[in-house]
Amino acid sequence: MNFDEIITLDKADPLAKKRLEFDLPADTIYLDGNSLGALPKSVKPRVAEVISQQWGNDLIKSWNSHNWIDLPIQVGEKIAPIIGAAQGQVICCDSISVNLFKVLCSALKLNSERTVVLSTKDNFPTDLYMVQGLSDLLGAGSCQLEIVEEQDIQQNLTRSVAVLLLTQVNFRTGMLLDMAKLTQIAHDKGILVIWDLAHSAGALPVELDNSKADFAVGCGYKYLNGGPGSPAFLYVAKRHQVTVKQPLCGWMGHANPFAFDPNYVPSHDINQFQCGTPSVISMSALDAALDVWQDVDMLQIRTKSETLADTFIALIKMNPCLHELTLCSPDVAQLRGSQLAFSHDAAFAICQALIAKGVIADFRAPNILRFGFTPLYTSFEDIWRAVAILVNIVESEQYKEPRFSITLKVT
Repeated sequence: MNFDEIITLDKADPLAKKRLEFDLPADTIYLDGNSLGALPKSVKPRVAEVISQQWGNDLIKSWNSHNWIDLPIQVGEKIAPIIGAAQGQVICCDSISVNLFKVLCSALKLNSERTVVLSTKDNFPTDLYMVQGLSDLLGAGSCQLEIVEEQDIQQNLTRSVAVLLLTQVNFRTGMLLDMAKLTQIAHDKGILVIWDLAHSAGALPVELDNSKADFAVGCGYKYLNGGPGSPAFLYVAKRHQVTVKQPLCGWMGHANPFAFDPNYVPSHDINQFQCGTPSVISMSALDAALDVWQDVDMLQIRTKSETLADTFIALIKMNPCLHELTLCSPDVAQLRGSQLAFSHDAAFAICQALIAKGVIADFRAPNILRFGFTPLYTSFEDIWRAVAILVNIVESEQYKEPRFSITLKVT
């Protein structure tokens, strides 16, 4: 593969113009959109207007005049088609951890004759922590966590399991689980399924409705580009919304919050999963960021994602000095999300050296160097240049400089 072929790929890219909708810093190759998405240009004027006009001038009137009160539903409906959900099933609110607590409690309540929550050892830690915390709260007689290897999920789907809690794309390796297959097998055993979409929403076609998923959660700050600390979202299948009851009975989930009734009466739709007052500024930023998706074909996203990663792997293989980087992600593009993970004893130092050279990747303990490919703004030339810089760092052994082994709070 040569540079002319790389340029040809960029020229043929149907998503190339989308890059112009992002405010990307000069002299930076950003391969960490799987942790924090880049800034869409539409966000800056929207946030400025919310602060200066809506809050600064219109003050409390903006709850009605600028529809602040409807933002959780409005943003949820923008996310819905990206994750394969029909209207009325997605709401934007709180954090992914808080939303996990809500849907875990809801699922256990619906399947109250069982107590086991089955998940995987390499699931994102917060998912496991939330089950552990719920077990501490309720007692093992009501909730107990069982964890297995990813390859052993299917054989552990027994009739003692109440809830199957899975992340569609593994945060370390990028391995993609088969949502439709695993959901069907679980349902055949009377198990409800919660999907964590943190590394799949906006990275690949997600089919919640077609897969007959029960619940899902996801965040707004990765591939959806909503900004640091952006509100999360949750999905509850329409068939569950009348009978389900979530435990955080906040006033915004009341059927009529401004009646100020001392007795809680939940909405009988997705709105019952709200708790407190929406975070208007951050939710407005996410609302504006989602506009870049209005004319995007998720199949084009997937095709480009696979080609970007395959190109990266091919370039790695072309350079003998990089052969100590061991691919931890699946070789087959269809079996992974939109990221690649490589193990190396000096993964952290190599990552820091890359960042110093303007290539933003990230590190995941214990020894994973991770590269994310965001089809809306990652170009094939980015990939070419990133690998060239990686070659220089490894060949020259720059990563062995002591400054690249200094750890900070966030890795």
